[in-house]
Amino acid sequence: MNKAILIGRLTRDPEVRYTQSGVAVCTFTLAVDRRFARRDANDGQPTADFIPIVTWRKLAEICGNNLIKGRRISVEGRIQVRNYEAQDGSKRYVTEIVADEIEFLDSRNSASHEGGFGGAPAPQQPPQSKPTDAGSFGPSIPDEEIPF
Repeated sequence: MNKAILIGRLTRDPEVRYTQSGVAVCTFTLAVDRRFARRDANDGQPTADFIPIVTWRKLAEICGNNLIKGRRISVEGRIQVRNYEAQDGSKRYVTEIVADEIEFLDSRNSASHEGGFGGAPAPQQPPQSKPTDAGSFGPSIPDEEIPF
């Protein structure tokens, strides 16, 4: 099974492009704090991994229209490793997450007031909306209300 679930903050505004056939693709990088960090190596500051995220079609357009630098989101998707040949002839490998679902964990305004992913923690609010695989919005059910 290939499934990745991440929670983090956008390091920059997402970039939306379109393929030659008109399919939307959105790319951005997510800063995900590490749960355990070596305190002596970085003066007690939490360390983060910077993970490239790719979304396609309607979800790509939703991300491009609603996400900004510093916004806290959760991402569910699969890990993809691809390779290509660089201009100098060397082979390059890229590891990224192809997102199936994105959940907004804070409001658009709180991300801009915090000054990016290094600011104060976002206020704990229920998610405003969660795109489904079809790209439409549906209600989000808090974990406490799930019967199992």
